[in-house]
Amino acid sequence: MAVVDIASNLLRLQEDINSVALDCDRDPRTIRLMAVSKTFSADVVEQAATAGHVLFGENRIQEAWQKIPQVKQTGISWHLIGPIQSNKARRAVEIFDVIQTLDRPKIARKVNQYAQEMDKIVPVFIEVNIGDEPQKHGAAPEEISGMVQLVDSLSALQLEGLMTVPPYHQEAEASRPYFRKLAEIQNELNRCRERPVKELSMGMSHDYRIAIEEGATLLRLGTAIFGQRP
Repeated sequence: MAVVDIASNLLRLQEDINSVALDCDRDPRTIRLMAVSKTFSADVVEQAATAGHVLFGENRIQEAWQKIPQVKQTGISWHLIGPIQSNKARRAVEIFDVIQTLDRPKIARKVNQYAQEMDKIVPVFIEVNIGDEPQKHGAAPEEISGMVQLVDSLSALQLEGLMTVPPYHQEAEASRPYFRKLAEIQNELNRCRERPVKELSMGMSHDYRIAIEEGATLLRLGTAIFGQRP
């Protein structure tokens, strides 16, 4: 397997993100880069953390449960970006700093219940199935308003943003209408909110530049940082 220079990849990506942001009149400081470390070892995470990276995303709760304690670097923020099953909700609240994949009322209530028991306030995102794909998780766009009202009513949850994974196309430009639609949902929500929904988690290794142009504040990149998955 080829040696991957994670530190150089992170530096190159940050420079590119800054450039794209400036080209579309955005402040680069409003855009964060998440390293998606699913299937990569704790040692690989350590390499990125040693290079100064602190934001990591994991898809599988069980994998993260084993990996996170092995990472010795401090100051890391761990986001859950994969689906939550009811029987794993307690564990998710225990180990993650942010949960990006609330997609139905039952899970929101479970996460709130366990957060209350642990005396935690959990920052959360609502996952939107923006392409209406039956095989994917996420609330339908027409369900978002109700989900937002529910999350707002749950005392141990703090709504930070919306998250989506659009239908995959090799051509990055094909993601644009889906990213734009998520931004429109955010704008509609914020018309009548005292505390705005600030975050848009969208854009991966192949389409992050388009996501930036459409308002992403949180990019989820794995391959572009770590190389091909083992």
